[in-house]
Amino acid sequence: MSERMSTPRAAARAGKDAVVLDDDATLHAMGYPRKLTRRFKAFDNFAISFTIINILSGIFSSFGFGMNAGGPRILVFGWIGVSLMVLLIGAAMGEVASAYPTSGALYFSAGKLAKRHKGAWSWYTGWLNFVGQIGGTAATGYAAATFIQAFVQLQWPSYQPTVHQTVLITALIIVVQGLANTFTVQLVAVLNRISVWWLLIGLVVIVGALIVIPDHHQSASFVTHFENNTGFTSGLYGGMLGLLVTSWTFTGFDGSFHMSEETVQATVNAPKGITRAIGYSAITGLILMLALVYSIKDYAKEAATDAPPVQILIDGLGLGTAKVMLLIVIGAMLFCGLANLTSNTRQIFAFSRDGAMPGSRWWHSVSTRTRTPVKAVWLAVGCSLALVVPGWWSHTAFTAIVSVNVVGLFLAYAVPIFLRLRLGDAFQPGPWHLGRWGKPVGWLAVVWIALSSILFMLPQASPITAGSFNYAPIALAIVLLVATVWWFATARRRFQGPISYGRPDEIAAMDLI
Repeated sequence: MSERMSTPRAAARAGKDAVVLDDDATLHAMGYPRKLTRRFKAFDNFAISFTIINILSGIFSSFGFGMNAGGPRILVFGWIGVSLMVLLIGAAMGEVASAYPTSGALYFSAGKLAKRHKGAWSWYTGWLNFVGQIGGTAATGYAAATFIQAFVQLQWPSYQPTVHQTVLITALIIVVQGLANTFTVQLVAVLNRISVWWLLIGLVVIVGALIVIPDHHQSASFVTHFENNTGFTSGLYGGMLGLLVTSWTFTGFDGSFHMSEETVQATVNAPKGITRAIGYSAITGLILMLALVYSIKDYAKEAATDAPPVQILIDGLGLGTAKVMLLIVIGAMLFCGLANLTSNTRQIFAFSRDGAMPGSRWWHSVSTRTRTPVKAVWLAVGCSLALVVPGWWSHTAFTAIVSVNVVGLFLAYAVPIFLRLRLGDAFQPGPWHLGRWGKPVGWLAVVWIALSSILFMLPQASPITAGSFNYAPIALAIVLLVATVWWFATARRRFQGPISYGRPDEIAAMDLI
């Protein structure tokens, strides 16, 4: 990966003020005035993607699925292989982010990179990204609520969780996260910095406890143990499903891209934030995965529980210590949801700025007091709550709605990468770019997204019933159908892709001071 400095950016060496002017000049050249405050430094930008990926939340939520779909062999080696593929996706996305550092991120770059039908490419990418992020906020909140109730039940055994209680706790979590996002971006940056240290220190505490406390660990060869309890007779198919554990975890790293307009030297720090978040998550996640795998005591018993990693903690560490570890995981999930909502809000802000959402003028307004898109925050909160409500009557209905989360996000990731490849040498890279490796990395990224998206939409348990059916294809089809009908009915006449507010000098006069 390399960096090159264009002539305007060379002036940035003159001092801090020049850097700020360079960031603003880049934004003005893309057609937008500055409305958001640039208070995210390189670490802050990295922190938001690292927090959304959130290895503690992702691994603890999906580890049980992996125990039954491939077992340790897939959990460990699948993690290594898929992490490398996701790093390629992040690198390809980073190259695009360096060229187009805006809050619109994926949909904006899709509109700029498309040779024809710019509005349509931008429209579909934006709505896939929006739905994926809304689903991610709802799913993360629901997972946190589930783990909170698991902790309460461990503390007070007489407590019996219900689906209604889970929904109410989820709603409360999302509202509190909305309140946190309502205040200044500086508060969000501080919370994201805290979340990084929470994750890293939490990882050290959990892994250290799993190494030191248990009186028994599995042998070194246990890492090759294969298990297929999916109900399907094909071990190959079961193992391929197990790869989804890593894919589920590695979502949301476009958060660094969405925070570009609030990041100093975004043309470099945004792509670095994406790739560093994936790289560090891959390493730390592998350490946690190995610690959990080697701490398995009774495979059949633990794999059959509702929360296998929690049972592993209880069996290996004792109830008291396990409860402390569970609190660390719950904290990580809450930080994850907060960062996810922040990223979601910026996408709504940018999409509305270009007139692509109903009530766009309302949603892209920025509070003069906090310099944050407050109305967009509460739209994100409202939409996430709307996805949670069906869970009051049916967990299957809730799962069907949020199942499009990962597929929607990765398809949105693929579009600008594919369009950048199709553009060929006409693509104008930013200061951070892959050079001659750009095309092979991009094609590998697109191919992997296509393959993993197919895996996400295949049946994941047998026998296939209403409760075990994978509703992701149906949910995705509904999203695409609605977007298509809307596009041909009205949107194609009023939305032509990202808009420009004028010449750079005219736009500079519109900046909010």
